[in-house]
Amino acid sequence: MNTKKLQNKEAKKQHILEAAIRVFAKHGFQNTSVSQVAREANVADGTIYLYFKNKNELLVSIFDEAMRFFEAQAEESLNHLKTAPEKLAMLAQLHLRNLGENEDIATVFQVELRHSIRIMQKFSQTSLKKYLKLMEEIFIQGQKEGTIRPDLDTWIAVKVFFGALDEMTTGWILSKRNYALEDMARPVIEMLLQGMAPCRDHNKKVEP
Repeated sequence: MNTKKLQNKEAKKQHILEAAIRVFAKHGFQNTSVSQVAREANVADGTIYLYFKNKNELLVSIFDEAMRFFEAQAEESLNHLKTAPEKLAMLAQLHLRNLGENEDIATVFQVELRHSIRIMQKFSQTSLKKYLKLMEEIFIQGQKEGTIRPDLDTWIAVKVFFGALDEMTTGWILSKRNYALEDMARPVIEMLLQGMAPCRDHNKKVEP
């Protein structure tokens, strides 16, 4: 396949994915048919199956594409930062900004992914795994440089970090998006890195 045909094929696939995002966000994954996606994309029903085996694969592809974008953007943005806390703050900001700027993607991520354990399992083994690995590498760096506790289980830290961002996004959707999702990045990072204990400058003793 020559370069132009390959580019056209990728463009058509992306066009279908974008149409699916809009339809899934509006009607829900379970209530959407392949025919509806085809109509939204202005293609024949059979064209969808040239790119995706079924509706489930279409949904997983949406997540994969988004996570690959998140990962690539993060790696580029983190290159100029030195410490782990700086990188975690940037990662949180990018994650919430990306979802906050695309309400349809955020809705599909937070709502539709939860409908199927099978889809969630498949998704967790693909691009999400690489994204979480990037987070873990930052926590490991922090332990080496002394900015993060050396006894911390880095994989648990990743789950807490990603879980917090995930919950912030869900709360934003349920609140009818009446505030900037990106603004939640700072309190998440402060909670993660400083915990719930009072500042050391306070004289009040913290009981165990």
